[in-house]
Amino acid sequence: MGFGDLKSESGLKVLNDFLSDKSYIEGFVPSQADVAVFEAILTPPSADLCHALRWYNHIRSYQNEKNSLPGVKKPLGQYGPPGVADTTATGPAPAATTTEEEDDDIDLFGSDEEEDAEAARLKEERLAEYAAKKAKKPALIAKSSILLDVKPWDDETDMSKLEECVRSIQMDGLVWGQSKLVPVGYGIKKLQINCVVEDDKVGTDILEELITAFEDYVQSMDVAAFNKI
Repeated sequence: MGFGDLKSESGLKVLNDFLSDKSYIEGFVPSQADVAVFEAILTPPSADLCHALRWYNHIRSYQNEKNSLPGVKKPLGQYGPPGVADTTATGPAPAATTTEEEDDDIDLFGSDEEEDAEAARLKEERLAEYAAKKAKKPALIAKSSILLDVKPWDDETDMSKLEECVRSIQMDGLVWGQSKLVPVGYGIKKLQINCVVEDDKVGTDILEELITAFEDYVQSMDVAAFNKI
């Protein structure tokens, strides 16, 4: 497993294909798997890699709380599509230490690592317990139908590519519906697209953040209509 070299365009292409039908590297919420892959990337993916760019911008918004995301980081070779090896370059190996230095390291830092591992284990257990309790309680899922106006920069913007970028945004609780191009003047057309969201999972703020991240195509996004279902 792996993505090849994530510091190269070819590795980002593998990542883009991998994320074409996924919101995250693993599971349905941001986790340490996303942090591990994010930190291996030197520069944001280009606009034509819309799935990777959408994921990159989303995970970047969690930078101030990345250490609190669930899961445990694993080597890059344990993520990604099967049949692709991880070749991402890493920094130089640390110089060899003497036995005395190794003993000092263990004395100084070993307990912290053990405490971090124990804290992570307890957090995983609590999350699992909470999820199990929540699953036992049937809940009414509140949904809304939202009509979005997505405006391009000018009449030369590729509207097919713009719509492809918008629809590449995949989240738990988000379903895209019909769309059409609506003239706004001077030969410019805006994309009007409908979506249905689960209110406790998807909001207009996160939709605006993810859509306007495709800045090569999108000038702005507005909510044209919002109706509870």
